[in-house]
Amino acid sequence: MAEPAERSARRRLRPAPLIFEPAEATADPEHFFDLESIEDPRELLSRATELTLAFRAATDRATEFQAIAAAQLADPRRFDRLTVADVAERAAWTEDYARKMIEFGRDLIRTNGQPAED
Repeated sequence: MAEPAERSARRRLRPAPLIFEPAEATADPEHFFDLESIEDPRELLSRATELTLAFRAATDRATEFQAIAAAQLADPRRFDRLTVADVAERAAWTEDYARKMIEFGRDLIRTNGQPAED
């Protein structure tokens, strides 16, 4: 997991938007965000780097949402709360990782998604 300051810095970056590909384009296994059609290596490197940053940012953000959901599901105030084992099973995580994600989610909820001050 990223350090809070690093995660915050990445969140401020506005990577290239991920554009959904038409269904016929995704049927071709060689097609990937039209990168295969870029002939100029400088342009290819630039666009591939934009996509890499966008996917990393999306991964970090999705992980934060996973953590928040895990924390909400395991909230002891809920009458239908899940155990750590239940959360782990639903997310296909180990119990140890689920425990860490629940705590991370609680921290995010407590700080309104802002990095905690150390």
